[in-house]
Amino acid sequence: MKKRIIVSVSNDLYSDQRVRKVCNSLYNSGFEIVLLGRKLPDSKEVTDRPYSIRRFKLTFKSGALFYTSLNIRLFLYLLFHKADVLLANDLDTLLPNYLVSKIKGIPLVYDTHELFTEVPELEDRYSKKVWEWIEVLIFPKLKNVFTVNDSIANIYNKKYGVEINVIKNIPTRSEAFVPETKSDLGLDKIGKYIILQGAGINIDRGAEELVEAMKYVDAASLLIVGSGDVLPKLKTLVEDLDLKQKVIFIDKQSPARLKSYTFYAEIGISLDKNTNLNYKYSLPNKIFDYLQVGIPILASDLPEIKKVVLGYNVGVICKNHKPMEISKCINNMLESNAKEELKDNIKKASSIFCWENQEDILLKVYRKFL
Repeated sequence: MKKRIIVSVSNDLYSDQRVRKVCNSLYNSGFEIVLLGRKLPDSKEVTDRPYSIRRFKLTFKSGALFYTSLNIRLFLYLLFHKADVLLANDLDTLLPNYLVSKIKGIPLVYDTHELFTEVPELEDRYSKKVWEWIEVLIFPKLKNVFTVNDSIANIYNKKYGVEINVIKNIPTRSEAFVPETKSDLGLDKIGKYIILQGAGINIDRGAEELVEAMKYVDAASLLIVGSGDVLPKLKTLVEDLDLKQKVIFIDKQSPARLKSYTFYAEIGISLDKNTNLNYKYSLPNKIFDYLQVGIPILASDLPEIKKVVLGYNVGVICKNHKPMEISKCINNMLESNAKEELKDNIKKASSIFCWENQEDILLKVYRKFL
């Protein structure tokens, strides 16, 4: 009998690349996987997985009532379904997993994708104290913990004295990748473009300034591909600045199709701001997604991102978030044909930053449960 791992996530699973890669690696290593998430009215079907998926339909879509109902549903499911290992992704799924792991006496693995209590959405809200209380209560008792980079691992280690395993948000190799045509993507009438992608295009991530910067960029358009709470504001800004011919919005895509949109871009953008610890020490998936398809990066001056961009000479670090400075960087990269100029460095970095090179770190923890 295969050992069963039940994996808990609070999103709708469709575009969560980290969870998908973890589940695939564990499945291919001989585990039975059951993946739990949520289903929204506009959620796309998830049909291309070799393991079981269960998505909960919840009455509430956000806020305290959403998290309460999600945690209750997760607790009941975990309590009444067989599992040999529980995997909680992020703090919003940790409490029910911890309680059931204690009740049933089964191992718990925690994968924290960010400094959850430091996200700007929680700033000055009572819910931040609730999440901090949950984290302080449980984290010191955990034995199997993963996170996304060294900076966040060090913060958690100093705070709770727990050993942290680092698994970066990096994609699988793209050696056999064949992109869809620009025509199939609906891009046949668009010339050169730069891209900002992500499932969390939110406040304090530099998107507003990037849109404003497009007033001063003539050699390329901007594609914004994904979802996030700042998108309505960006669309209004595009209207107000009369940039509809220069800024194109595309809904979130499957990871495979998103890669094709990224492939044809001249530059990949990541402009998170240093407004909170979570963003300061972020190392977004998109940094490595850009490298895997061979495009250079324009990024903000954040420590973990700078290690990659400057350490491997695969792009440019923007000094600040002023639209004129951003446009200057974009124009310089376009004029120097950075995509061609840096292609050898990008190829080298992409061969280093791939999922296959860190899979053993993941499996070393889980093999002891076999």
